[in-house]
Amino acid sequence: MKKNIYVDFSYLIILAASFGGVIVLGAFVAPVVFNTDKILTEIALDNYNAGIIMGEIFRRFSYWSYFLGAFVALYEAYQYKTGERDAISFGAAVTVLFASLMFSAVYSPNILSMQAMGVEATQSDTFKNIHTASEIDFKILAVALIILFVRRLMLLRTTK
Repeated sequence: MKKNIYVDFSYLIILAASFGGVIVLGAFVAPVVFNTDKILTEIALDNYNAGIIMGEIFRRFSYWSYFLGAFVALYEAYQYKTGERDAISFGAAVTVLFASLMFSAVYSPNILSMQAMGVEATQSDTFKNIHTASEIDFKILAVALIILFVRRLMLLRTTK
C-alpha cells in the first residue's frame, strides 16, 4: 500500500503550526496585551479592555482550533482504519481533539459572554475559574500537539 506523503506532510505542518500558534498566543501575545502600561507611556489598557482584545484574538483562533480538531480526527481515523495503530499517537490525538474542542466550544464562548456582561462579571470567582481552566486546557493542548507531532514523525520515519 502506497502512502500519500503529501497528506502526512500536511498533517505535520498543521500540528506544528497549531503548536506555534498556541505558544505565540500564550507566551508572547497575552503578556504584551496585558502589560501595555509597561510598553506605552501615554495610553495603557486596563485589565478589562486588554481582556476584550485577548478575547477577540482567542475567538479568531478558535476557528483554527475547530479546523485542527476536525483534521486530527479525520487523519487519525484514517490511520486507524488502515491498520496503522499506535497507542501514543491515539492518546495524544484524543487529547488534542478534546482540548481544542473545549477551548473553542466551551471556554472561549463562556469567557466572551461573561466579558459582554461587563467589568463586574469578569471580576467574579466564576470568571476566574473558567479563565484558569482555559489556561490549563491551552497548556494541555500544547503538550499533546508536540507529543502527537513527534510521535507521528517517528512513525513516518520507521515506515517504508
